[in-house]
Amino acid sequence: MPDHPHPGNANLPIGRRHADKLAPTPHTTSSRGWHSRGYLPHFDGTLTQHVTIHLADSLPEEVVKRITRRIETLPEEQRDAQKRQRVDDWIDAGHGWCILREPEIASMTQHALLHFDAERYRLLAWAIMPNHAHVLFQPLNRWSMESIVASWKKFTARAISDWRNTRERQSPDWPSWSAPIWHREYWDRYMRDEYHLRQTIRYIHQNPVKAKLAANAEDWPWSSAFPGNADLPIGRRTVANEANQEIGVPREKI
Repeated sequence: MPDHPHPGNANLPIGRRHADKLAPTPHTTSSRGWHSRGYLPHFDGTLTQHVTIHLADSLPEEVVKRITRRIETLPEEQRDAQKRQRVDDWIDAGHGWCILREPEIASMTQHALLHFDAERYRLLAWAIMPNHAHVLFQPLNRWSMESIVASWKKFTARAISDWRNTRERQSPDWPSWSAPIWHREYWDRYMRDEYHLRQTIRYIHQNPVKAKLAANAEDWPWSSAFPGNADLPIGRRTVANEANQEIGVPREKI
């Protein structure tokens, strides 16, 4: 990743300079910030969803077919988990254009996630990766998961297209790309209990580390683990607790 400043994202409006250039609409000029910051994530019986959205070219159809063929001999109850794991591994390897590695695009995408926090959903954790994004959230005020995810994809796709078109005009060598921005499908999984919630937060925060994009979860600026994004406890304190305790060992209340 190129060197670039990372102003404290909790001060917000996050990435407004980038977002205004990308898509000067009311959605980008009036960021609300992370209203859920300081809210300690806990399982309270409400529907909390972990959603993974990925760029259209990060998971070609032939790869999905190949993965499906390789797991078809497994017992039926194991296939879904194995498919999810293999797809995650493929995407984490960084296939495709990886436009989300561009600082302006990553900042704009993070801004989009934060914009309706505490109004349409409670944002609990996230990580913007080069070709996908993980988001953990609770829908609010009768907003459905489908409509929330669709709004994220629609807004960011328009902004990414504007940015890409500008690059193409400015540089004849910039590769043109007419494919859709986001893959039509996305992965979603609801949280079953407190253990599953904490395990998922740790997985999201550690994703940049697993992909060798950062030495520590707190170093990745487009994540809820980044200190500038959270005045704790969801940021560093949560990561520290998860890192210092083995998964499966009962945790004290933070």
